[in-house]
Amino acid sequence: MTVGRPKTVVGARRTSVADEALQHAIRYGKDEKGLENVLLTFESKLCGADDYTFLLREFGNRGEHLKVLQCFEFAVRRERRKNEQGKLASSAISILGRLGKVDLARTVFDTAFREGYGNTVYAYSALISAIGRNGYCGEAIKVFETMKSNGLKPNLVTFNAVIDACGKGGVELDKVLCIFDEMLKNGVQPDRITYNSLLAVCSRGGYWEAANNWFNEMVDRGLDQDIVTYNTYLDALCKGGQMESALEIMAQMPAKNIMPNVVTYSTMVDGYAKAGRCDEALSIFNDMRFLGIDLDRVSYNTLLTTYSKLGNFPEVVDICREMDYCGVEKDVVTYNALLGGYGKQGKYDDMTRVYEEMKAARVCPNLLTYSTLIDMYSKGGLYREAMDAFKELKQTGLKPDVVLYSALIDALCKNALVESAVSLLHEMTREGINPNVVTYNSIIDAFGRYMTAEAEFDGSGPSYPLLIEDLTENKTADAKGDSRIMKYFGQLASERAGSSKKDSRGSQEILCILGVFKKMHELEIKPNVVTFSAILNACSRCNSFEDASMLLEELRMFDNQVYGVAHGLLMGYRETVWAQAQSLFDEVRHMDTATASAFYNALTDMLWHFGQRHGAQLVVLEGRRRQVWDNVWSDSCLDLHLMSSGAARAMVHAWLLNIRSIVYEGYELPKLLSILTGWGKHSNSGRRCT
Repeated sequence: MTVGRPKTVVGARRTSVADEALQHAIRYGKDEKGLENVLLTFESKLCGADDYTFLLREFGNRGEHLKVLQCFEFAVRRERRKNEQGKLASSAISILGRLGKVDLARTVFDTAFREGYGNTVYAYSALISAIGRNGYCGEAIKVFETMKSNGLKPNLVTFNAVIDACGKGGVELDKVLCIFDEMLKNGVQPDRITYNSLLAVCSRGGYWEAANNWFNEMVDRGLDQDIVTYNTYLDALCKGGQMESALEIMAQMPAKNIMPNVVTYSTMVDGYAKAGRCDEALSIFNDMRFLGIDLDRVSYNTLLTTYSKLGNFPEVVDICREMDYCGVEKDVVTYNALLGGYGKQGKYDDMTRVYEEMKAARVCPNLLTYSTLIDMYSKGGLYREAMDAFKELKQTGLKPDVVLYSALIDALCKNALVESAVSLLHEMTREGINPNVVTYNSIIDAFGRYMTAEAEFDGSGPSYPLLIEDLTENKTADAKGDSRIMKYFGQLASERAGSSKKDSRGSQEILCILGVFKKMHELEIKPNVVTFSAILNACSRCNSFEDASMLLEELRMFDNQVYGVAHGLLMGYRETVWAQAQSLFDEVRHMDTATASAFYNALTDMLWHFGQRHGAQLVVLEGRRRQVWDNVWSDSCLDLHLMSSGAARAMVHAWLLNIRSIVYEGYELPKLLSILTGWGKHSNSGRRCT
């Protein structure tokens, strides 16, 4: 019996007084003094840590972090038992972390540790979770190591918090596997939360094979899978380009009594859209509407991105109106999607209008906003506007990231200012920003196109001083690195780039490309299909067969499969080489349409350029068989508008051979034969053959 004590609420560890105290706190505790009076009023009635923990949690649910902190401090001063104080500290740390108040969570932990009730597994686990869920994975792992060095043994909650932090922080799969192995060696058995966190690691990194293994391992261990499991697994499959597998898994969900929800459908739509399969993405959305599933802001953002990629801006406008009608407020992700969509379609006036609308709506631009503006304006040659966006970025106190640097490096490279691009590459590394594969792809492509000077990749920068005029705008920069960036924008805006282009193709570019590739290898930056395409394009521009052969031969030391295939095809068709090429084509199949098309175009251009006609025809026919180019070939029409010069020539040759075989076999030709070329290298025309 609990004579004289408040009645405990059924199904909860708190007492009924805690609910009453909460209502009074909501009504009368609107400021610090008011809350203090409420807590003092109920002090003698509240029963220990459970009642106070309930209040902490409810304040957290209302987003009132200051009340969380005040209530914790009030409760912990009145609690004499160390273990109860530890419970309060763990709860407060966890709630503050959920609210994004990492510094306050750490302050609570430090106080608890100093006062002698924070050196517990629970307090450390709460801090790891608070830090990790806010993206500070490195710090979370340091806390994990400190905990062990203090003689505490991690439990299931601890390991789950660390693995979750790894998922949110983009940690490499191998490091996560080490933590998981340590967990098993300590005799801690994983649960559903563990596997959901492991799947999240796969989702972020696109490790779809590992996701398959862990999903199946859950079944083998007899662990129930929930909607979070399926949605995270689907996201990993989609990120890995495994759309057919993802669709199959989604179809299995109802049989497991797990119904796909708005997150499921949004994940599938995003996967199809990023794979360049926008029609299928929109089909999934139609299914979603048919089933009566209400769209949330994430769904609308995905839909906007999809229509923007298609260039269907009337639908984009309609979606924005629908969001307004449904009361779904646009967030920074919405506006970033609109900015990127308009920018990629060259609609710079609309992009500027959306940005002004964003500021008028008091939606704070983030780093991606500014990176998108700078990238899009630079690609459109609007360097003054890009410079203005960079100024705004600096005024907000945000630091340029790898996306922004890569955008500017790409703009410099596209305008033949390769020395400046290399200098900026060194600048970003000095600032502690690691280049990624996109950064290096721009440099490699530029060296292949129009390298004008030697460049060293040992960190010393270009081999001769850059001739860059000071602009008045540079005076606004607050640091040497920022000033240099402003100079580069000025260099681009001054329209001096065009006069600096030279067609200087020789062995120097090859050495530079090899230097870049070596640096990528040292930094463990994995080249991708775009890298390969850029190198093949460089080979096509070599003055001699020997130069191209030497470049590919040297690159075989880094990746014999990829560059061995290219070198083998360059040296002449052989069955063994073609068998190896098939596995390479299988990998390209998982890429989006534009990337796959660029790969086939680059490989064919190189082969055709050096007289390997048979190999070039085999490659384009393989691309046709794998549907790299949509509707490219019929008996009456050949559509070349998505092909490069070499690929188009190889395809025409193969198509005409097919026409000849039709005639030789006695079949009648269609009355009209047409070849549709394209803009740029080809004129857009139809040609008749009889």
